[in-house]
Amino acid sequence: MAWFRKAKKPKAVREGRSPVPQGLWVKCEGCREIIYSRELERNFRICPKCGYHFKIGARRRIELLIDDGIGREVFAGIRPADPLGFSDTKAYKDRLEHYQEKVDSNDAVIVVEGEIESIAVVLIVMEYGFMGGSMGSVVGEKITRAVELAIEREVPLLAVSASGGARMQEGVLSLMQMGKISAALARLRSQGQPYLSILTDPTTGGVTASFAMLGDLNIAEPGALIGFAGPRVIQQTIGQDLPEGFQRSEFLLRHGFLDVVVDRTEMKATVARALRHFGA
Repeated sequence: MAWFRKAKKPKAVREGRSPVPQGLWVKCEGCREIIYSRELERNFRICPKCGYHFKIGARRRIELLIDDGIGREVFAGIRPADPLGFSDTKAYKDRLEHYQEKVDSNDAVIVVEGEIESIAVVLIVMEYGFMGGSMGSVVGEKITRAVELAIEREVPLLAVSASGGARMQEGVLSLMQMGKISAALARLRSQGQPYLSILTDPTTGGVTASFAMLGDLNIAEPGALIGFAGPRVIQQTIGQDLPEGFQRSEFLLRHGFLDVVVDRTEMKATVARALRHFGA
């Protein structure tokens, strides 16, 4: 009887072939086809077979929109606190540290100054990878300061949303950011400066209920989930089946909640054209 068994080598190794590296192929969440990851990156993380738009991070979004791909980041030093001493399965303080290290950002939003086709803008980009892009007090403060900076610089404001809504770990403080940002946007509008809102998958909760839907032009990526409560919650509440494509960007466009749905490859050119239309 053998006490120890020798671990079997993978079939590819036994046959003299190199194993396939992890991350080389990606399954599309839209058509379920397998895509070569490098091809996906070259195609702006859009499935070349069905057009499904994969999520992208805030830094990548800035790279695709700003002329130099970087811009000048502002308000980067603002850090979140733990005003409630909140803890669930993990202390909020520890959760923040984890995501700050993972995403290389202090919170779920990045603000930069830059140019889009030589038009000076202030750009707000939410980072879904940081606690689902949830809006806490730091997100609200940075966005409010971005609005004030656009007023001071007399340049257009552009916001890219990707969020699950308000951050429960900060309680009512997170909900207060909705009114705070909306009031700042009212001041921007009174100055006659354009504000463009880009909604990506997903944009939900208090973000949708405040600044994401307050743009002079509300633009969405194809297939983006946009709404306040999620479709499953709504269906359970009203006890009825929901229409096909409910809360997706194309459905909202047909029902007047959006102005236009734009492919990611055309987003920069569309934004620049809209800004010129607004006189920027």
